[in-house]
Amino acid sequence: MVDKALELSRADGCVVLVDEGSTANLRFAGNTLTTNGVARSARLTVISIAGQGVGVVSRAAVRPDQLADVVAAADQAARDAQPAEDARALVEGVPASPSWGEEVRPTDIGVFEGFAPALGEAFAAAESGGRKLYGFAEHSLTTTFLGTSTGLRLRHDQPTGKLELNAKSGDMKRSAWTGVSTEDFTDVDVAALDAGLAQRLEWAKTRVDLPAGRYETLLPPSAVADLMIYAFWSSGARDALDGRSVYAKPGGGTRVGEQLATLPITLSSDPAAAGIACAPFVTAHASGRDSSVFDNGLPLAATDWISAGTLRSLLQTRYSAELSGLDATPGIDNLIMTGPAGGRSLEEMIASTERGLLVTCLWYIREVDPQTLLVTGLTRDGVYLVEHGEVVGEVNNFRFNESPIDLLGRVSEVGASERTLPREWNDYFQRTVMPAVRVPDFNMSTVSQAS
Repeated sequence: MVDKALELSRADGCVVLVDEGSTANLRFAGNTLTTNGVARSARLTVISIAGQGVGVVSRAAVRPDQLADVVAAADQAARDAQPAEDARALVEGVPASPSWGEEVRPTDIGVFEGFAPALGEAFAAAESGGRKLYGFAEHSLTTTFLGTSTGLRLRHDQPTGKLELNAKSGDMKRSAWTGVSTEDFTDVDVAALDAGLAQRLEWAKTRVDLPAGRYETLLPPSAVADLMIYAFWSSGARDALDGRSVYAKPGGGTRVGEQLATLPITLSSDPAAAGIACAPFVTAHASGRDSSVFDNGLPLAATDWISAGTLRSLLQTRYSAELSGLDATPGIDNLIMTGPAGGRSLEEMIASTERGLLVTCLWYIREVDPQTLLVTGLTRDGVYLVEHGEVVGEVNNFRFNESPIDLLGRVSEVGASERTLPREWNDYFQRTVMPAVRVPDFNMSTVSQAS
């Protein structure tokens, strides 16, 4: 389909993307499997270029006899378009993917072959322990084919899996959540996850009401992922150059080169990172402030966004890189945060806490002020009080107001990094490796009535 579409195009240049997707899922409630299913999808995107005009047409489930009409529509849209500000020569000279012509092998329900029996055992353990398990497991495999009129023939197969698990007490008054990301479900320890949730429900038998205020707070890797993903998504060079983001330098320019964190924290992405590998080349279905269709096929490499606490890179297209004078550093579909060597586990951090809060996860995160990256959100499914190194009870929920960038300058401890699943953003971004962190003065701005 890619080759035929390129052959049909009469534009000056053409980029064709085909995304073949498949998903399999299990859903469960009250210690019982409720549904399971599989699905397939296919989408064709044709990007035609006429002079500096761009036309983009995207269609789902295109049949061979419809292909010529889609290409012709994209060609005409390009001829009718105004010149694109990000117009550049299409990428060329990238070696073809060895797997270009291989058959697409979709995921199927068999991906849960080892996981499903373990889930059943967890249901039995939960039932005997007087608790109920709810949630879902999902696995997808997306194969992306990218071809261009300059000769690129690139392919990437992306497996993505996640498990979200929620435990509730028998009276439905106590709740706890956990989640994991995985490539194939062979590394998911359901029994350990259930045991952790059971422990949290035990902690919640004691209730402690606290007022709003600033508290020493331990944020687990999942919560850190949600905050750092938002910081990453907000790091576009165009917005910084226009003075519209927290990465803008007062008086003009960007804050690249400025120290953001007091501890040697590094925030990076790497297409080849073990366990969270992602596409090693740009796939842009449309142009935006942080993406350009002209960059399709541009090779991606390991990139430090923040290195040893210093801002090093922003999300850049080749066009915005010319405006900023910085290197072109397109977005990459994973995110890794590390701190000083020898970071402790979350359990060790709890044991060394005199008095503070342990937050399970964050939810409903929304931006308040882009120029400081102030965000607000809620705690959910478990906030716990730690005293003298032990969890002594569950605390009421809070609304928080914090800036992820401001937090980097106030973090007093960074734990060991581990693969984690963000709670808020996992529908859009799952491949993260994050540490737990200690914040001496996390702003719990108001008490939330959510339970």
